[in-house]
Amino acid sequence: MATSGGLTHYLSLKSKKTNLYYMAIIAILCSFFYLLGIWHHSGGAAATSASASASLLPCSDTNPSIKSTIPNPIITLPLNTTLDFIPHHTAELLVPLSQAARAVHFPSCDPNLSEYTPCQDTQRSLKFDREMLAYRERHCPEKGEMLKCRIPAPFGYTSPFRWPESRDLVWYANVPHKHLTVEKAGQNWVRFENDRFRFPGGGTMFPRGADAYIDDIGKLINLGDGSIRTAIDTGCGVASWGAYLLSRDILPMSFAPKDTHEAQVQFALERGVPAQIGIMATERLPYPSRAFDIAHCSRCLIPWGQNAGLYLIEVDRILRPGGYWILSGPPINWEDHWKGWNRTRDDLKTEQNGIESVARSLCWKKLVQKNDLAIWQKATNHLHCKLNRKLFKKPPFCQSQDPDQAWNTKMEACLTPLPEVSDVRQVSGGELAKWPERLTAIPPRILTGSINGVTVEDFEKDREVWKKRMSHYKAIDMQLGDRGRYRNLLDMNAGLGGFAAALVDDPVWVMNVVPVEARVNTLGVIYERGLIGTYHNWCEAMSTYPRTYDFIHADSIFSLYKDRCEIEDILLEMDRILRPQGSVIIRDDVDVLVNAKSIVDGLQWTSIMTDHEGGPHVREKLLIATKQYWTSPAPDQNVRNTAS
Repeated sequence: MATSGGLTHYLSLKSKKTNLYYMAIIAILCSFFYLLGIWHHSGGAAATSASASASLLPCSDTNPSIKSTIPNPIITLPLNTTLDFIPHHTAELLVPLSQAARAVHFPSCDPNLSEYTPCQDTQRSLKFDREMLAYRERHCPEKGEMLKCRIPAPFGYTSPFRWPESRDLVWYANVPHKHLTVEKAGQNWVRFENDRFRFPGGGTMFPRGADAYIDDIGKLINLGDGSIRTAIDTGCGVASWGAYLLSRDILPMSFAPKDTHEAQVQFALERGVPAQIGIMATERLPYPSRAFDIAHCSRCLIPWGQNAGLYLIEVDRILRPGGYWILSGPPINWEDHWKGWNRTRDDLKTEQNGIESVARSLCWKKLVQKNDLAIWQKATNHLHCKLNRKLFKKPPFCQSQDPDQAWNTKMEACLTPLPEVSDVRQVSGGELAKWPERLTAIPPRILTGSINGVTVEDFEKDREVWKKRMSHYKAIDMQLGDRGRYRNLLDMNAGLGGFAAALVDDPVWVMNVVPVEARVNTLGVIYERGLIGTYHNWCEAMSTYPRTYDFIHADSIFSLYKDRCEIEDILLEMDRILRPQGSVIIRDDVDVLVNAKSIVDGLQWTSIMTDHEGGPHVREKLLIATKQYWTSPAPDQNVRNTAS
């Protein structure tokens, strides 16, 4: 035992001595490297290193025959070198385009195409069925027919008047058509004065002006308490009804076909009023269900009582629960107007009876008919409507069709069912807040979980993101921050409408587009926020005239359409609908934008790439571009060029 104890004591003592040796060695090494570091930083090694490098690496440009044989030569910096910590991978430096890429060029189209609308081309439409006016719907060119040139503005084109002056005035050079000044001379639609058109605000059924007409409507339903925010005007003419609604904080969507009333929608857009080319024919309107607070028709010439009530059924689909349908013109008040309308009493009475019958079958309630106005109200839910199907066999409730599916979708003679409720006093889908609270309140579609993958938290986060983004946008595009410089704006991939919501205090309106290829259909949410928009497929042309928008926002649009269609075709369409001197902000992955920039340069836009608002390390970048001002040549010059 004694031997064992002595051995243990010996080993323990030896271990302690070994540890002391190690600690001493480590202390010596640390001191050595510390002193060596001080020597290097003091410049003591500079001369030695420099001379050694010079002798080993004769790098003179003047002697190209000398080549270094050292695989990894040492490179030293002069003593007075200042280290540069500025990032050299910013967006501006990420566009080293090849000469081939820079050679992309798109010539100007023929001046006769200055008002070209590819999907509403008159010659192409003649190939299609005239029944139910199907030939006036969208019929887009095939891929091989698409133009690869830039649509010119007409000679003399001038930037539109600023809002609100633009509501009443449009430059003649921008829309050189006097036809409506003659055809509608007695109805106060539009007058020609020297170099401009003046819009007195009149209409076929409101020769006293749209303002007085809206006052008449306001005496029958409440237009001022914020419960009515979104409105649709079917067969809008030059959109005077919508133009005067805007001053009452009601946001209209106006549409009319491209027909014998030449350029009516183009006039609306030049006035700064939201509008599209469109028609009620065989397909659903490109809006979600339960979108509008009111729908309006003032002598819009739509056969409401015909075709099994198909068109009123479509109005029912897009009206929110409790929404209103307003009708003026034939056959309303036919007893006083039948002679002026050149129709018989019996004919007009039959037409009105047909409309009344369809409205009852939709479970609408007729609120009032006074003078030339009649107003119906849609039910707030379908509890009673389901019971009265025993009385009204038609239209039946739709069984399987998605009520929000509205792109290239045929109308059906069936009633779109409202979301289920448990009590007759409940509003189907959830009650909307009044404007302006509606903009920031959680949309009912999100609250009820009907938008897959979008939560209340996502909505709140999106609002905060867009506050930051809009501040950044206005800093890099000074024109966007100049109140009144822009009026008509387009968001090509609107998401939850955050871009438009961030601009709500500016004198602008935004067309929020939800692409039909988007992962989530959010257009219903956008309308529930009190904003407007449409569905669209960006592989096709938009249903609008050239030079519609002052500003276009494109968020990840090229990534979305990768392998679906060509970036250059989308950019050519953007060029068509963008006004001269209008601006674009495109945000996308940096590799996508490098490709896009070469095409943008070919469109002769001025452009620059810049960093994401999160800084240079984010792969997503911004491409800021402005379309240059250019027009068709003067008519006499064009003739001389053609002759030569």
